Amino acid sequence: MNISAIALGGLEQAQADLLRASQHAVNPAEPVDVVSLSSEAVAVIAAKNQFEAGISVLQTADQMEQSALALITSENLSTEKPSS
Repeated sequence: MNISAIALGGLEQAQADLLRASQHAVNPAEPVDVVSLSSEAVAVIAAKNQFEAGISVLQTADQMEQSALALITSENLSTEKPSS
């Protein structure tokens, strides 16, 4: 399981949702009313939240990878025998 790939998929979905909501708000299929604008505003906010969540997952995955590399590096350094 690749956490970064999952987060990237979520970001791509958020981008598609944002594009769809913005297109509906700018070019509505029906006459614009308060309800449809409210729905599109909610969709834009939801897409923003999806972006923030995806970015947070990517940052956490990066921190986990950095920590794992640091552990591996320090473990390798501590098990190496000094050369004579």
